[in-house]
Amino acid sequence: MKGNTTMITRRDFSLTAAAAALLPGTTAWAQAAAPVEGRDFVRLNTPVPVPAGGKIDVVEFFSYGCPHCYTFEPMLDQWVKRLPADVAFRRVPATFNAPFEVYAKLFYALEATGQLGALHNRVFAAIHVQRQRLDKEADLAAFVSANGGDGAKFVDAYKSFGVATKVRQAKQAFDAYKIDGVPTLGIHGRWFTSGSLTGSAERALAVADLLIQRARKPA
Repeated sequence: MKGNTTMITRRDFSLTAAAAALLPGTTAWAQAAAPVEGRDFVRLNTPVPVPAGGKIDVVEFFSYGCPHCYTFEPMLDQWVKRLPADVAFRRVPATFNAPFEVYAKLFYALEATGQLGALHNRVFAAIHVQRQRLDKEADLAAFVSANGGDGAKFVDAYKSFGVATKVRQAKQAFDAYKIDGVPTLGIHGRWFTSGSLTGSAERALAVADLLIQRARKPA
């Protein structure tokens, strides 16, 4: 991959990197050349199975601990709102090491307890704006409770077999896509793109749009 000014990788776990590099100073992607395989996106040698349902599967591989993911989030949210009805968007958290697994468990525990919608962006803000340490179960439970959630319900889910299974499946998804950095967008089990590949977050989303169009055609 290209330089990681828009991505945090397995080998780069510092949370103090400058996240501002993710957002480009211009929006010139519309005038840029058509995306090139191997430069703007990667085609998987072995396609990854996608969820049943007939929709085009779009995955954001991310981590709450990644500053670039935090910076990417507002732009991604607006993009997701505009996705066509035949596209299903989901997130898969990184499990690169033990600290990342804590954030992955946090994500899936919030999802399991129905608190993800209310607290997802607050988690990002707590880590990257308020500089809270959310790396221990007690701190996570206190954070959930302080933000109007059910801390006890969260802890039960956090320790559950179901959440542990989801974390294992997340690791398998990263391995299947052969992704070593976040944020990255996987498109229908066939390609992935990222700001690190394309040079900017905006262009990565534009490339993702084109890959979604390709996914509608027979493989």
